[in-house]
Amino acid sequence: MKKTILLVLILAVLFGMSAFAGGQQEAGGEAAAEAAAEFDIEAPEKVTSIDMIGWAFPITEYYADELKKMNAVENLEVNTQLLDSASAQEQVRLALSGGKESPYAIVHASNSQMNEWGFNGWLMTLDDLIEKYGDEYDLDDIPENMWDAATINGKVMGIPITSNTFQLIYREDLFEKHGIEVPETYEEVISAAQKLDENESSIDVAFTMNLHAGWAWEIEFLHFIRAFGGNYINDDNTCAFNSEAGVKALNMLKDISDRAMGQVGMSYSIDDSEIGLQTGRLAFANIWASRASGMLDPDKSNYPDELKFAPSPRPTKNGPRGASTYNDFYCIPKTSQVDKELIFKVIMEAVDLESQERAAGYGIPTRKKAVESEYADVYMPAAMESLAEGVGAYKVSPANPIARTALGEYLPLVGTGELSAKEALKKAEEKFNEEAKAQGFID
Repeated sequence: MKKTILLVLILAVLFGMSAFAGGQQEAGGEAAAEAAAEFDIEAPEKVTSIDMIGWAFPITEYYADELKKMNAVENLEVNTQLLDSASAQEQVRLALSGGKESPYAIVHASNSQMNEWGFNGWLMTLDDLIEKYGDEYDLDDIPENMWDAATINGKVMGIPITSNTFQLIYREDLFEKHGIEVPETYEEVISAAQKLDENESSIDVAFTMNLHAGWAWEIEFLHFIRAFGGNYINDDNTCAFNSEAGVKALNMLKDISDRAMGQVGMSYSIDDSEIGLQTGRLAFANIWASRASGMLDPDKSNYPDELKFAPSPRPTKNGPRGASTYNDFYCIPKTSQVDKELIFKVIMEAVDLESQERAAGYGIPTRKKAVESEYADVYMPAAMESLAEGVGAYKVSPANPIARTALGEYLPLVGTGELSAKEALKKAEEKFNEEAKAQGFID
């Protein structure tokens, strides 16, 4: 009898535990289903990992968090890895150049990587999915020129997720203290920097633009050569940068580096300039607009009220502003073994209108409806003016990466005084011609 009672008690306890666990599983399942219902993604039949690699700045960190929200979908694991830009790009090259299965389902690319990776045949074309889901995700709200920047040989290979450009960020209190007007041209930048260097003891350097590395010189050179009416390459892929406009542009960059920046300013990376503005050791800078939101964050910046925003100065008095149009994209590697449509849907859910409206608090979104979001910060009008009056984007061409590499190698030698502008451009042209011929782009 005692054994029977004991058995009944054990069964009761076990049944109770089973019922409790079942209730917990049911509750957990309901919670997961409720979370997943936010996203229009059909759960995969088996556990599927979607790994993204990119580089970090405020808006891409926000999008990484949006991507990770998709983990609420059953059997879906979304992992994000954000490195510095050079490291992330090198990891993608190593992963995709050999033609083996890609460890990444989503890769972050900017305009230059779209040229390189797209023309190398490393990215999937997305036209079929854009047509299928265009109405559902209102993809016509993304301007055509942004899609053009992701189009290689007539095929779209990237989803525009951010727009970016350059803008002037300056300490209003220091400008007012020394009677300095916000510079409209680079001649005015030089005058303002010299006045601050001579009269303001609280700063280490008055002005910076990004000239700390070869690739940085190349980006600024694009702004200046376009402002002087020149370009990198011709329609037949021959060299165009070794020109009168190129010499003028490079000489002006040298003038700015010598007279407005000096050796200290020349050593400043993008991160250094951002920190310098936030800590008060730098008075003003022409810097990526994607860094602007950090100026307003009192947890990061000592001068959130004093730092103000203006469009990039003009290299010439009546020419375009010294700012190019950049976009960032999410792309799908051609060798990814994950279902292409599933990856596309994950990207779309992370960068839909609601997400981009909130993203406007971190950077410039690509959707026209999101630019005027209630979350948009005070730097947005200046950034939009730089975009509207700047020099535009890189030309989409298979020869463009070759030109950028050649220029990045020789332009810094003008800054150090090792080469004149004419000598640097001649050497860059020779290197460009050698590689462009080897790859069959020119005869």
